[in-house]
Amino acid sequence: MSTEDFSAAVDYLSNLKGVDHNKIGVLGICGFGGFALNAAAIDTRIKATVTSTMYDMSRVNTYGYFDKMDKNARYALKQELNAQRTEDTKDGTYAPDAGLPDKLTGDEPQFVKDYWEYYKTPRGFHPRSINSNGHWNKTSALSFINTPLLTFADEIRSPVLMIHGEKAHSLYFSKDAFKKLTGDNKTLMIIPAANHTDLYDNMKYIPMREIVAFYKKSFS
Repeated sequence: MSTEDFSAAVDYLSNLKGVDHNKIGVLGICGFGGFALNAAAIDTRIKATVTSTMYDMSRVNTYGYFDKMDKNARYALKQELNAQRTEDTKDGTYAPDAGLPDKLTGDEPQFVKDYWEYYKTPRGFHPRSINSNGHWNKTSALSFINTPLLTFADEIRSPVLMIHGEKAHSLYFSKDAFKKLTGDNKTLMIIPAANHTDLYDNMKYIPMREIVAFYKKSFS
């Protein structure tokens, strides 16, 4: 669905007056970086793609962080989540997954602290943000487990710029996805000292000049 969102946006832009449909690009941050790359693999109307601090959502749900979940652990997870589906249907509601804590204890992994500093503070808090003030549905992981993203990333012929922080826990997603890409119009830019959420909003780290130059070159 999130991959389709990008193509739906291209549908709209392609039929909008004043838009050159040969100069449409996409940009995705975090999980939507993976979806943007996935969209570029199927939608040839996308002429340039930027991903920033990318997550491969299917990989992290299928194998866990740093690929530590084996097939037995994954089977146990599927048993748990499918049993939860039965309960959700009976109750007419959706059980929430674990969200960010209201307060930090100091014992959390660094990436949880980074997320908290963004989503739970005025920096990125919004009352309608599910990461700031709510939870994802617990069973939403099932569709990602069964739908691998980036399967045909090697078939993307248009230019791609992938940006990631050197200190980001998620850097391995971009590094591995970049290895799949082919052609001399693909670039991986690693930002020194930046963590995952720095590339959400920290203008000290976000390479705006390089992003603009990339799009201009791609559309020239």
